[in-house]
Amino acid sequence: MTDAEYDYDLFTIGIGSGGTRASRVAAAHGARVAAAEEYRVGGTCVIRGCVPKKMLVYGAHFAEDIDDAAQFGWTIEGKSFDWVKLRDHVQNDIDRLEGLYGETLDNHGVTIFKERAEITGEHEITLSSGKTVTAKYILIATGARPHVPDFPGSELAITSNEAFHLDDIPKRILIAGGGYIANEFAGIFNEFGSKVTIANRSDVILRGYDASVRDRLLQISLSKGIEFCFKAEFEYMEKNEDGSLKVKLTGHDERDFDVVMVATGRVPNIEGLGLDVAGVKLGDRGQIKVDEFSKTNVEHIYAVGDVTDRVQLTPVAIREGQAFADSVFGGVEPYAVDHSCIPSAVFSHPPIAAVGMTESEARNSLGNIKVYQSDFRAMKNVVAGRNERSLYKMIVDAANDKIVGIHMIGPESPEIMQAAAIAVKVGLTKADFDSTTAIHPTMAEELVLFK
Repeated sequence: MTDAEYDYDLFTIGIGSGGTRASRVAAAHGARVAAAEEYRVGGTCVIRGCVPKKMLVYGAHFAEDIDDAAQFGWTIEGKSFDWVKLRDHVQNDIDRLEGLYGETLDNHGVTIFKERAEITGEHEITLSSGKTVTAKYILIATGARPHVPDFPGSELAITSNEAFHLDDIPKRILIAGGGYIANEFAGIFNEFGSKVTIANRSDVILRGYDASVRDRLLQISLSKGIEFCFKAEFEYMEKNEDGSLKVKLTGHDERDFDVVMVATGRVPNIEGLGLDVAGVKLGDRGQIKVDEFSKTNVEHIYAVGDVTDRVQLTPVAIREGQAFADSVFGGVEPYAVDHSCIPSAVFSHPPIAAVGMTESEARNSLGNIKVYQSDFRAMKNVVAGRNERSLYKMIVDAANDKIVGIHMIGPESPEIMQAAAIAVKVGLTKADFDSTTAIHPTMAEELVLFK
């Protein structure tokens, strides 16, 4: 078929962050673009992920801020918290954002189908309404969903998807998992007044983060009253007569909880897409296998974002979508996204931010390294009388003085890390940081004062 004989130049399946960016940019390059989304435009991040979660994190911070305010001269009487008010306000803002995503695509001339799409032939897509269209290129950007482990009673558990819609804050909540989602929601619910227990099948939280930083979060979380059960997996769960849940974990007695949430990873959304019909190859975790340019083994089919399970982060999906659209429709030399040295954050209480190698990774990879640390109390915590210490850590290659990793836990760490990540990405040295004048008094100045 010639290009003109296709209904569209690009058909995107899934309108999350990656799919939206790819569709918008491709259309801006002059492509005829259509996109299908069976749930809500915006995807996991906007609808049921990082955006509403960050709003809850902001809300949770006020629990400590209101207490701390007394030491700064404020008297706040009759404080109370209304979960339903916050929940509904967050959802209203999500509705607003979803509308903006749709407007952006409309303004770029992208045709939106709010229904399921499936590949049913070469260059052919069939919508759930029965309508069939053709496209020169097909992009799969269907994301991922929470993984729910299989055990007796697992259907009684919720995931992060449902956590945003609870009728009330549970008095007792069990969160299964040791990753960023588990620790973030543990902090949120703890600040809202829940008794929080984290059950983790290993003895390590936040695997992949620097040991010093994750150990500091564990210490602080314990001091805040969050309980941890390590090397604990579900044996069974059943509902009690009063609606609560009886849970049996390995190595622990039966316990009752009001809500059980599983945060044990995410799996790619590949079901019902017609990948078998198209002949698209999958990896051992069910992910769509792609090359460095996000192309599958089928010449005209690409995939970006969490469905490829390369790096499950929204900004990565967006960059992959941009690179795809530019490379295929922009008339430029095809380029690939650099998946190395990606900064990340955990919006725990307090938050964590990291970029580059951990200390153990650097020792294993480089051998001779230098490690600089600053262990301090933020000024606000000192005045408030809050005995909570921040930890900043810099990893340097001793052979050339280049900074290969920065790891932080403390207030506003993610905001500080964004700029610091640029320095690590471009290969600045410890000497470059040392020669930079500090902004005083700030927490960020610790990055240029390491000794």
